[in-house]
Amino acid sequence: MTKWRVTLAEPDLGPEESQEVAAVLDSRWLTMGAVTQKFEEKFAAFCGVKHAIAVTNGTAALHLAHWALGIGHGDQVICPSLTFVATANAALYCKATPVFADISGLDNFNISPEAIRQKITPLTRCITVMHYGGYPCNMDAIRKIADEHGLALIEDACHAVGAEYNKGKKCGALGDIGCFSFFSNKNLVTGEGGMLVTDNDSLAQKLRLGRSHGMTTMSWDRHQGHASSYDVIDLGFNYRIDEIRAALGQVQLKKLEANNRRRQILTRRYQDQLGKLRGLGLPFRHHTAAGAFHLFPILLPPELNRSHFMLEMKNRGIQTSVHYPPVHRFQYYQKHFHSAAGALPLTEEASRREVTLPLHPVMTMQDVDLVCQVVGDILKR
Repeated sequence: MTKWRVTLAEPDLGPEESQEVAAVLDSRWLTMGAVTQKFEEKFAAFCGVKHAIAVTNGTAALHLAHWALGIGHGDQVICPSLTFVATANAALYCKATPVFADISGLDNFNISPEAIRQKITPLTRCITVMHYGGYPCNMDAIRKIADEHGLALIEDACHAVGAEYNKGKKCGALGDIGCFSFFSNKNLVTGEGGMLVTDNDSLAQKLRLGRSHGMTTMSWDRHQGHASSYDVIDLGFNYRIDEIRAALGQVQLKKLEANNRRRQILTRRYQDQLGKLRGLGLPFRHHTAAGAFHLFPILLPPELNRSHFMLEMKNRGIQTSVHYPPVHRFQYYQKHFHSAAGALPLTEEASRREVTLPLHPVMTMQDVDLVCQVVGDILKR
């Protein structure tokens, strides 16, 4: 097992999280209940929306968002390919077809509004964007396209909790439904877990029904004596979160703004140091919106072998990753949607050369300097 000098991602966990989890255990009520409701209320207030609905993970959030909007068989959903596969899978779960649009450029890995417009057909029902690395997409342009064509707009904000667009509006609150992930490498960590946010009352009601089998009352309601039975009025799913993760989420939410600021400081240090290296690309270096700084991606020179670079980093104790292998190149997607191959030149070029360097709030400036020194040493060889 490799002993890492600098890990790729590490959660900021302390005694506060332990205390809140212990309180849930002491309460003897572990499934979705009052702690979850409180987490939802605080998260909705943080995002500046009317409704927040906690779910078991970010993938469940994405699935429920498409389902609640009525996306179904024969529909097309425009989405990026440079993303985690769940962004596209969510459309497939609803029997719709993902249609991949290219990124904006090698300095901005977010989906391109112009590419979205080119992909619209009479079958298009929805645009699903992903705020890559916590950097907001061009939501003004994308919202305009959605409105012009009467399309739903879903935000995959799994990287972007706390990121802000223009006028201080949070990512996730810019489309019809926003989706978040609280996986162990995210800015807000609960291990697993996710959240949906919306200002639409009817969508919120459908999302709440959908996460728990379409049932009219929950176990917590019956436990409190507020109901004795229930009806099932829709074909829903079991996407409930539990009280332990909701407790973690409340503590993490308190830490989020400070930890995002820390990520920003570390990112600026990276940019200052690595900006001196010839041939190395720094995507989002000049991005103007207030990001969440979830990832720090670099773009290797075209002639440099990425596998060799990552192995050298590993040998020096620096953990790296790739975000992402493009979805349209996966075997399943090649088999079922082979027409997408070769149609996304910027996505393919970025995915061939991208490497993600360590970034998390537990890092020190000395960690960043070490990573930059190792990157520089490898590039000079």
